Amino acid sequence: MKEFDTYIFDLDGTLLSTLNDLAASTNYALRWAGMPERTIEEIRMFVGNGVKLLMERAIPNGQNNPKFEITYNKFREHYMQHSLDTTSPYNGIPELLYELKRRGKKLAIVSNKFYNATQELAKHFFLDTIEVAIGEREFIRKKPAPDTVIEALKQLGMSKEGAVYIGDSDVDIMTAKNSGLPCISVLWGFRDKDFLLQHGGTLFIENPAEILEWEDIEKK
Repeated sequence: MKEFDTYIFDLDGTLLSTLNDLAASTNYALRWAGMPERTIEEIRMFVGNGVKLLMERAIPNGQNNPKFEITYNKFREHYMQHSLDTTSPYNGIPELLYELKRRGKKLAIVSNKFYNATQELAKHFFLDTIEVAIGEREFIRKKPAPDTVIEALKQLGMSKEGAVYIGDSDVDIMTAKNSGLPCISVLWGFRDKDFLLQHGGTLFIENPAEILEWEDIEKK
């Protein structure tokens, strides 16, 4: 693996362990609407394509449910108030980002989480290291379309040559492919290795320090 100068990270399941807060807000909204709650493992498999699709999968009959919009809005309202209840960086992530920053690397987040939550979490946890954080918003296609990656590179002032995408899901593998970037799949997130292999994953890491180890090898 070559040395990179730009690192673009997924957020949920890659940098931050967010599953419990996402599950709490999902089930809060479902309870409020009088709908059956979901297990943590169900919600684990629902995430990755943005919170609207998370709720579409969690709500019986999805968007065809007449209470879909009000339930989805109740989720958003609750999550914006409780997104920091249990969420935290995975072990080794802050140290990885600080070291990459020290080495002069450009760092960005590209997420399918809605924009305000992406911005809030990035500022709360990674204010000193992440330069650009892009979430789901109108007028820009979400992952796996390459648009948000292209926008991140533009804001960083970098080209895709020398850039790498890092994520934990099949959506991230597709995003990297559509963006013309190599993809590193992390194994501490929401999908296991077998699932990622079935969806085209080729390069895997089990802990954040492996990224620095690869960089060190390339410098020798």
